[in-house]
Amino acid sequence: MKKKIAIIGSGISGLSAASYCAQAGNEVHVFEKQDQPGGRARQFQTDNGYTFDMGPSWYWMPDIIESFFNNFGYHATDFYNLVALNPQFEIIFQDGKITVPESYDDLKVLFEDIEKGAGEKLDLFMKSAKYKYDIGMKEFVNKPCHSWLEFLSPKIAGSTLKLNLLTNFRSYVGKYFSNHKLRALMEFPVIFLGASPTKIPALYSLMNYGGYALGTWYPMGGFYQLVLAMQKVAAEQGAYFHFNQNIDQIIVEQGQAKGLIVNGEFLAFDSIIASCDYHHTETLLEPNMRNYDEKYWASRTFAPSCLIYYLGFNERIPNLKHHTLFFENDLDEHVATIYNTKKWPEKPLFYACCPSKTDPSVAPEGCENLFLLIPLATGLSDAESIREKYLYEMLERIEKHTGTMNLKSKLDYKKSYCVSDFINDYNAYGGNAYGLANTLNQTAVLKPSIKNKHVNNLFYTGQLTVPGPGVPPSIISGNIVAKEVNKLKISRYEKAI
Repeated sequence: MKKKIAIIGSGISGLSAASYCAQAGNEVHVFEKQDQPGGRARQFQTDNGYTFDMGPSWYWMPDIIESFFNNFGYHATDFYNLVALNPQFEIIFQDGKITVPESYDDLKVLFEDIEKGAGEKLDLFMKSAKYKYDIGMKEFVNKPCHSWLEFLSPKIAGSTLKLNLLTNFRSYVGKYFSNHKLRALMEFPVIFLGASPTKIPALYSLMNYGGYALGTWYPMGGFYQLVLAMQKVAAEQGAYFHFNQNIDQIIVEQGQAKGLIVNGEFLAFDSIIASCDYHHTETLLEPNMRNYDEKYWASRTFAPSCLIYYLGFNERIPNLKHHTLFFENDLDEHVATIYNTKKWPEKPLFYACCPSKTDPSVAPEGCENLFLLIPLATGLSDAESIREKYLYEMLERIEKHTGTMNLKSKLDYKKSYCVSDFINDYNAYGGNAYGLANTLNQTAVLKPSIKNKHVNNLFYTGQLTVPGPGVPPSIISGNIVAKEVNKLKISRYEKAI
């Protein structure tokens, strides 16, 4: 029977869920609080000619994104021009830098030049990482995670030891490489998963394969081109989009969600998928209808929030790559401020994205577009004076690296985004930016459930449930929940309106 399905939020997972639910023949309505799709992956343009992606900027695991489009008869390149970055990125250390080439063969040469024998060890590392990627991204993460029994397939069960689930990532990397630069390079991808490398399972070496071996890419026009493409796919399947729509309440009767109160108006639905913040969704329910109480959420390890600056400069900045990681300070010290002391870092690491190096369309001619990001603890006070202190420190370090003088005086546009903005715009718990950390005790079945335990037809998708944070996992999450909703038998209490 055709269902009428509501999806709350049009982030990556919501767009994915909308596409798959509509493809199955359902009537799908997507409600978005903002005036455009994308959630954290929104984009904005300035009056003086800059275009800024607000969130994701690393286009990794291109095969997962391509698979989404293939499922609807498309290729990613039907929607945007995808270019491989060379170099993929650069890491700046106190005692030098590493520039990561596009070519894997060149990467092996780089490793060997830095540490004798490391080229061959990189092959061994990547062979194991590819195995984890093939099992992890195509088998392990595609489960709804209702029970551990789902993982008893012969392929997964036979792969348990090779997946290194019980080894921490830092120890695992240390078995292959001794040089501190190489170890930092190999540890960097899992920082996106929201925890120290000492807390992340070695399973996630699959990220190294998904990045370094499959390449770092960029869609011309900005990462938002992926959002627009996914929205087009969903709309072509028949999904309807409703913007500037705030969800006030989820109406439940006899264990069934009857519908939503949207901007004060009741709308009836057969099933509801929440692609917005999981904790926020639960506040739209009566307390006895929630999966988890406040103590549960307070006990979780969240991936970081962050301070972001969107900057335009009235001249080009030399010697800066599309992606640059400023790792001159100690990683563990910075991580400790996120998870232990929960304070602003004294010696921060930060990330700089300069898409105008690749894409002239995102800045006026002769100008530069720069996105800066410092990972932070959730729940911090983030007054503008604090934000600006860190901005000027980051600019000084960029000046030192690039040999540029007085970048502050060349600012043509400036906008900050931090903890309180994530709360205001996305109802993000604690102002988190990336969801839950992928620690061992927050993996698979141990993540918040995709299904409400008290409301038969209410489901959750996105970075706070399975499989976890990141763009490719969010695409997968939307597909997982769509399958669950599509097979659900409905029980209508009244005709949908």
